[in-house]
Amino acid sequence: MSDETAIAFAPLAQRAAAEVDATNPPDRISVRDHVVEVEIGAFQSERDTTQRVRFSVVVEVAPSDGAATDDVDDILSYDTITDAIAAELAAERLNLLETLAERIADRILREPQPLRVFVRIEKLDRGSGTLGVEIVRHRAVAGTATDQADEVKHPMVVLLDRAAVNSPDLGGFLDRLEQGARPAILCVEGAEPPTATTPLSGPAARIDLLSTEQMAWRLAARDARCVVVETRTELDWGMNNGQISVWAPSKLVLDAVEGPASAAPLELAVWFAAHMQAEMLIVIGHDAPALSPIPVMSRQLVDAP
Repeated sequence: MSDETAIAFAPLAQRAAAEVDATNPPDRISVRDHVVEVEIGAFQSERDTTQRVRFSVVVEVAPSDGAATDDVDDILSYDTITDAIAAELAAERLNLLETLAERIADRILREPQPLRVFVRIEKLDRGSGTLGVEIVRHRAVAGTATDQADEVKHPMVVLLDRAAVNSPDLGGFLDRLEQGARPAILCVEGAEPPTATTPLSGPAARIDLLSTEQMAWRLAARDARCVVVETRTELDWGMNNGQISVWAPSKLVLDAVEGPASAAPLELAVWFAAHMQAEMLIVIGHDAPALSPIPVMSRQLVDAP
């Protein structure tokens, strides 16, 4: 751990002694020993269970009028820190503390006041000791990925049933999809009907998701324009580069904080379209659901999109 990081988390007296010769040292706002029960971790034993994770965050801020005005709007609120932690925990299930720390730091540095942020995250229930990571990030380092993420793409998501994947009309459908103005992402139903009707955990649900991915690869084998993708990064790249992506659901579904209730094709597609903030979901070979957070249309392959 660097001397600066040690000082950031050290008691105030130690920090004062270390900065006795400093000119105009920045103010620091902190939230320490903030403990949350969360599901996180790369090991199978850490899935479908929660563990205690402790957060300590110190933010160096530019001088402000807050002390003089006594106005909460003139300072960086403690809620900014705890909200950043809560938002990143709610965004998706993560494997690594390192990833979580980076995202929390980046979110805090989007605010106007922070100059530098120190993040310490510790697992309290793994083994006999405390496991953790510590990072420090400057405003100049953060922001590039954030600025790129500000432009939200609203794709058209299409659910294809097994008959559509094997149809002789598939090529014409993909031709029309390529000519469309909106980025397109394809969902498919599994090679076999789903067997798990309970929440997506356990072997049966994994088998259903793998069956869906088997059909995704079958579609890619039929037409090289269809590229199987599984991560949000790959999906975003496809939307920005005119690629027809075929969603392989396991990673996003299993890492989701609030995922779909089952691996039923329509339920997966509706959840995914909402997750991607799609402009529309077109379902082929299925009836449109009665309720959906986004517009849904039921079409025939020869008429879609």
